[in-house]
Amino acid sequence: MDKLISNKGSTIQSAVPESYILPPERRPGVVPPCKTIPVIDLQGLDQDPADLIQQIIKASQEYGLFQLTNHGVSEELMQDVLVVGKEFFELPMEEKERFYSEDPYQNCRLKSSVNYDKEKVHFWRDSFRHPCHPLEDYIHEWPQNPARYREVFGSYSIEVRKLGLLLLDLICEGLGLEYGYFGGELSQGLSISINHYPLCPDPSLVLGLPKHGDPYLLTLLNQGHVAGLQVLKDEQWLAVEPLPNAFVVNINYMLQIISNGKLKSADHRVVPSSDAAARTTVVTFISPYMDSLIEPAKSLVNKSSPPLYKSFRFIDFLRPYVTDGTDVEKDPLERFMA
Repeated sequence: MDKLISNKGSTIQSAVPESYILPPERRPGVVPPCKTIPVIDLQGLDQDPADLIQQIIKASQEYGLFQLTNHGVSEELMQDVLVVGKEFFELPMEEKERFYSEDPYQNCRLKSSVNYDKEKVHFWRDSFRHPCHPLEDYIHEWPQNPARYREVFGSYSIEVRKLGLLLLDLICEGLGLEYGYFGGELSQGLSISINHYPLCPDPSLVLGLPKHGDPYLLTLLNQGHVAGLQVLKDEQWLAVEPLPNAFVVNINYMLQIISNGKLKSADHRVVPSSDAAARTTVVTFISPYMDSLIEPAKSLVNKSSPPLYKSFRFIDFLRPYVTDGTDVEKDPLERFMA
């Protein structure tokens, strides 16, 4: 538990500990807010669904990421999960310690950085993660303190799953795949990660998370009002400015593979803050079953568009990604190129 940056209190308020300082070539530098990142209004589904689908596909091809507004998840629920998530990290150490684990396969797991014991430099983040679907299989393992945790995160996980499946159906249509392609085992996994980035005395020296892509199908990020997310486009970092009650939707590696490279997984990173507030975000991942077969969709493969990737089981992709955080900045797709 002494590894948690959120438990270090006054010791991190005056100076960055040596073990968190990145070498100069890996420090984030100054990245101004970007105004060109696509913002998609889901209300357009009622007015011109074909145009909305094309907006989603274009954003997923060019950026691998877009912001989503008017998505149907209530403003109250969007705010509640951020508040309750922050309350969890403010609990006394003894309240949180039963969830702390070095085992990457523990269901409900509190940890710090990426791979604390293996990495050379630590990252300015604590996270608490757990599975959410089917809800009745996991909710009894979740914290009972804060008192509203199970109620708020239970309701939120149901609503965000509905939204994620709707987006996958729209992507399916935009790619020309048969309806329901992403249903069943390809989208049965659902997990939530609450990421907490305490205030940092000198953010120019550290990262909250290094450059990485998500190894799942789709990510929906509720990032609140404190900036910190940056996306890599054309070898340039762009700061994703928070929009009120919006989701940041991120295309993941599995969706890039299934689309045979038509969609792009977004590399991204997180920088902490020194002058706003501690940043707490709630991240929802939609993923396949561990034993699911992942391969380019057969209807997207032909003589002029051969498969870019091999067939493999999802667990074979995920295992080294989860257990060896020291390789998080490398390209895990290289192992599966056709």
